[in-house]
Amino acid sequence: MGPNDTVQKRAWSLVADVGGTNARFALVDMANGEICQITYFSVAEHQVFADVIDLFLAQIASLGGWAERPQEACLAVASPVGRADEMQHLQFTNSAWSIDTADLSQRLGDVPFYVINDFAAIGYAISALERTDYRQFGGHQALTDQPAAVLGPGTGLGVCTVVPTQPSPTVLAGEGGHADFAPVDAQEIAVLNCLMERFGRVSYERLLSGAGMLAAYQALAQLASRSPEHLRPEDIYAAALAGVDTLAIRTVQLFCRVLGSFAGNMALTVGAQGGVYIAGGIATKILPILATSDFRQRFESKGRLRAYLTDIPVYVVTAPDIGLRGAAQFLGTRGQDHQTRTTYADQ
Repeated sequence: MGPNDTVQKRAWSLVADVGGTNARFALVDMANGEICQITYFSVAEHQVFADVIDLFLAQIASLGGWAERPQEACLAVASPVGRADEMQHLQFTNSAWSIDTADLSQRLGDVPFYVINDFAAIGYAISALERTDYRQFGGHQALTDQPAAVLGPGTGLGVCTVVPTQPSPTVLAGEGGHADFAPVDAQEIAVLNCLMERFGRVSYERLLSGAGMLAAYQALAQLASRSPEHLRPEDIYAAALAGVDTLAIRTVQLFCRVLGSFAGNMALTVGAQGGVYIAGGIATKILPILATSDFRQRFESKGRLRAYLTDIPVYVVTAPDIGLRGAAQFLGTRGQDHQTRTTYADQ
């Protein structure tokens, strides 16, 4: 190599999955589409989101071999968003972080910069799931020409709808997790009354989230005239899985029933004969209880529409970092759509 020769650095895209608790960053090798250098940041440990971007860029720069800046970027965020490619200021629903997309684009060198809802990202990811990426709960074969519903309890309760269109699926983000909670049995009515005293209005997210599991546990403790022993949702489902706390077991079973009801509501609302996909951080952690709970019975228990729901499969997504995969899939989809538009324009 001569003195004037330079090493060609590898081009990459930046993808991120930013929730209310953790932010996951990664780069996508533009030569082969591989997602690598996955890095986790705690939301609580960083006051400003832009600082986390700078930390990740510094980490990539320290590796050597990669270009200084990405070619494009996609952030999947736990917040309502506008058009993916418009400049906007976003305030996260379940954290103090905010995003100024114009500022971030400038920090990255004015590259194409997209922001999508975090569950929309999961919607983009489901088209590329492998059989080992999920566990099926009932139903039969999904119809590939029909819509699919995606939902999931984590820090909040996210939802989206995936419509099979060409050349790539259309993903419709929504905020259905904030719809009014509808109790089905006497225990849920009693829990609702407790939560109404505490919060006023009660949404599904008030039960189907980490904070929601804790709130339901506290309500059941109140109804049983017991003092709550656990202060974190992870302690509740750990105790339930270990079978050492009756109140924790009842809480997780309640959680599974309400999740089944909500998933069934989603399936009816969007006509999800393409399947219902459950992601988020909680469902995979409580799989043993979910599998033996009344989840599927509640999913199908919709009166005259039971037969409609019986055939619809429910998939619990177990693959890690699915949001990052979805953000990368979104960037690939943008390329496909651009190529298709160019082809049509040339005809």
